[in-house]
Amino acid sequence: MALKEKFTETDWAMVLEAPMLAGLAITAADPGGLIGAVQESAAMAGSLKDASAGSLAAEVAEAYKTSEGRSAAMDGVKALVKGKKPPEITDAAIARLSEILGTVKTTAPEEAGAFSEFLIDTATRTAEAAKEGGFLGFGGEAVSDAEKKTLADLQAALGGSAGV
Repeated sequence: MALKEKFTETDWAMVLEAPMLAGLAITAADPGGLIGAVQESAAMAGSLKDASAGSLAAEVAEAYKTSEGRSAAMDGVKALVKGKKPPEITDAAIARLSEILGTVKTTAPEEAGAFSEFLIDTATRTAEAAKEGGFLGFGGEAVSDAEKKTLADLQAALGGSAGV
């Protein structure tokens, strides 16, 4: 039985939001320019590509290969961020990720720890993807203080270790 089949349709749509929310929490914590946003989005996508076979993260990555999977994830994320400012988006994303992990713990408890680590890894990769505060790629810092705080908040909400 595929892990996806353990979830209701509504819960599965929430699980699909998780990688986007992990990346978005970081991006909203310290919004940079267009190039930084593209680099951070690519890092989020890269974490999906590297998901361990047979894991819940791998099933999410598989779902992202379909327009239905991407749409389900985007619809939930859009609804969550509508009308919010960046700091509110970060807080809402972290709260939603905690809710999603609670659903995973209830529905597929054997996957909860690995999925939590996957989400923290996704956020960490996103934070490390683009320098913050520089000019045209020069100067700046690899991970800003706001991103470090968000990673710590994510770690507290999801458990696990934030590698930064």
